[in-house]
Amino acid sequence: MSTLILSPQEADADADPLEWRHSATISVLVETLETWLDARAPWPRKASEPEVRLISQSSADARSSPRFAGTGPTRGLYDAETDTIYLVRPWDRRDPVDVSILLHEIVHHRQDGAQHWVCPEAQELSAYRLQDAWLAELGLQADVNWIAIVLASGCSPHDIHPD
Repeated sequence: MSTLILSPQEADADADPLEWRHSATISVLVETLETWLDARAPWPRKASEPEVRLISQSSADARSSPRFAGTGPTRGLYDAETDTIYLVRPWDRRDPVDVSILLHEIVHHRQDGAQHWVCPEAQELSAYRLQDAWLAELGLQADVNWIAIVLASGCSPHDIHPD
């Protein structure tokens, strides 16, 4: 399956890029982001909405593995076994960067089971691209190390040294 990410003009020229700000609850925010992804992501919605939980940075560090050198602290995680998205405190549903982290994890929720991935990191490049596209509609951009993301999502062995 190829990754298709539509431009805002191709997806829905009439959509309000600030609609997410009117979400009274996390559930409504997830629905708003899912609708945005419906027009842009190649993976369909799952039948069930993910559970969303806020956790501390230390809890996130304990749950995650070091995947991307140079990308900063973990801000969100998706647990496919429990369909749970973990967002790291402080997290604010009115902050577009924080909301983009939720969107990124919803992408992983959609990716889970939708296709075969050579390695878990292979899912990251398209999730970051969608996150960046969402932020671009707001005049912002994702603060990520694209080189690290591209390298990690390639699933090649790391730290290879000749004998």
